Amino acid sequence: MNIADLIPVGTSVVMVGFIASLLAGLATGIGALPILFTRKFSDKFVDILMGFGAGVMLAATSFSLIIPGVEAAEGIYSGPWLPAGVMVVGILLGGLFLHLSDTYLPHDHFISGHHGIDSHKLKRLWLFIIAITLHNFPEGLAVGVGFGGGDVANGMTLAIGIGLQNIPEGLVVALGLVTHKYSVRKSIWIALLTGLVEPIGGLLGIGIVSVSQAILPWGLAFAAGAMLFVVSDEIIPESHRKGFAKQATFGVMIGFVLMMFLDIALG
Repeated sequence: MNIADLIPVGTSVVMVGFIASLLAGLATGIGALPILFTRKFSDKFVDILMGFGAGVMLAATSFSLIIPGVEAAEGIYSGPWLPAGVMVVGILLGGLFLHLSDTYLPHDHFISGHHGIDSHKLKRLWLFIIAITLHNFPEGLAVGVGFGGGDVANGMTLAIGIGLQNIPEGLVVALGLVTHKYSVRKSIWIALLTGLVEPIGGLLGIGIVSVSQAILPWGLAFAAGAMLFVVSDEIIPESHRKGFAKQATFGVMIGFVLMMFLDIALG
C-alpha cells in the first residue's frame, strides 16, 4: 500500500503538506485530553511514553529524513564523498541551530528548570510555550521538507510519525502545566497551541525546498540534525531521570520499530 495513492489527483503538494503538518501538530492536543479524566499517571508510564516518542523520532530521522536525503544528494552531486559531506554538514548545522536556540532564547524545561538569558519579566506560561516551540518547530519543518521534495508518501509517513510522537508529548506538557497550578482547560489549550507551530514550520520547509531541488538534501539533513538534538538533549535524558531508564529504553525500541514498520508499509 502506498499512502500517496489516497491523495486525490491534482491536489496541491503545498496544501497536502500544510494539512498533514497541521494534523501532526493537533496531536499534541489529543495527547493532552486524558487529563480531563485523571491526573494520576505513574512516573514509569510517563517515562515509557517519552521513550516511545523518542523512538518514533529516531526512526523518522533515519528512514524519512536521512535516507531520502542521501538519495537526493546522490542524484545531485557526483561521487560518494560530496553527498556524504552534504549530509554530515547539514545534520551538524541542524543540531547547532537547536543548540543556539536552546542557549540564547529564554525558556524553561519542565524538569531541569530555567535556561538561557535572564527573563524575569516574562510570565512562566510563555517560558513554557517558548520551550515547546523550540522542539515542535523543527518537526514541522521536517514534514514540510519531506513534502517539498515532491515525495508525498515520504511526507505523509513522516507526518504520521511526528503525530504519534506528539501524542505522548502533549500529555507530558499538560501534566507539567497542571503540576504548575494551571487549570485543566488551560493546560489542554496550551498543549494544543504549542503543536500549532508545526504547520508554520511545514509551510516554511515546503517553501524553501520548492525553490530549488538542490536545497532538498540540505533541508532533510538539517531537519534530521535538529530532531536528533531534541531526542538526545531533552527527551531521552528526561525519560531516564526518575529511575525508569530500562522501561524508557523499551519504549524507545517499540516506538522505533513501529515507525520503521509504518515507513516500510506505507512508503
